[in-house]
Amino acid sequence: MKIDFKFLGAIFLASLGLAATFTAGQLTVPKSKPQPYINVLGSKKDCVTIQDGQLDYSPAHYLHGEEGLSTGYDLYGYNYQAHMFRGSYANVYLGAGGYPPYEGDDEAYLAENPGAASTWYWPYRKDELIMKWNDAWLSNKDCTGDGLLDRHYDHETYIASGAWETNHQSGAYEQNGETCKWNYFVKIVAVPDDAKTEGGIWYTKNGAEIGPVIWSQFAITQEVYNDPCGGAHGVEYLSPAGPGFGKWK
Repeated sequence: MKIDFKFLGAIFLASLGLAATFTAGQLTVPKSKPQPYINVLGSKKDCVTIQDGQLDYSPAHYLHGEEGLSTGYDLYGYNYQAHMFRGSYANVYLGAGGYPPYEGDDEAYLAENPGAASTWYWPYRKDELIMKWNDAWLSNKDCTGDGLLDRHYDHETYIASGAWETNHQSGAYEQNGETCKWNYFVKIVAVPDDAKTEGGIWYTKNGAEIGPVIWSQFAITQEVYNDPCGGAHGVEYLSPAGPGFGKWK
């Protein structure tokens, strides 16, 4: 049974302490085209990269001050250099919540971190997640001088930024003595500045359906769900305007 990612919020930002930015219903779509974001450092050649060793986790993160961002996978499963996450769904959020990474032993983990059991993401600790995103979604550089990895660079919001992200979730549950395995895949894109919403669906200026609204500035362009025990097989949604990346800008 797949995780309701629409309810749970924006997983890609959690490890930087920014998850609240995209909790469902908090964002509003600008009525006019966003103005270009001004790079306070002057040019991209002045960007601070992960390789420079100067970028740290947010102050609330468990690893803040312990070790900076690195080019490989961190303890939670994030590889910010490669624009990827791979690991336990709970590990997407645990770091930002001030908890160490979950490694599979419930008893040992809760003995040291009893508060984790009351978090909303703890029940999903056994589910696996692979995330991928592009530079516009979350960069591997700081070109604005705020000490954080850039989001929607040169844009005030994600609208028209060309940002995209994918989630591939998988897990298992017991039903009538049988182990049921499921997997779920979704593509999410930032919509263009002339897109319009109607009935919870994003449309192009010419009326072509992009996909369902999610996190206010994004559309779902593809969903694939397989759960043999639940009778789910294959594509659940495919954007009539096309699920490909790079066209919504």
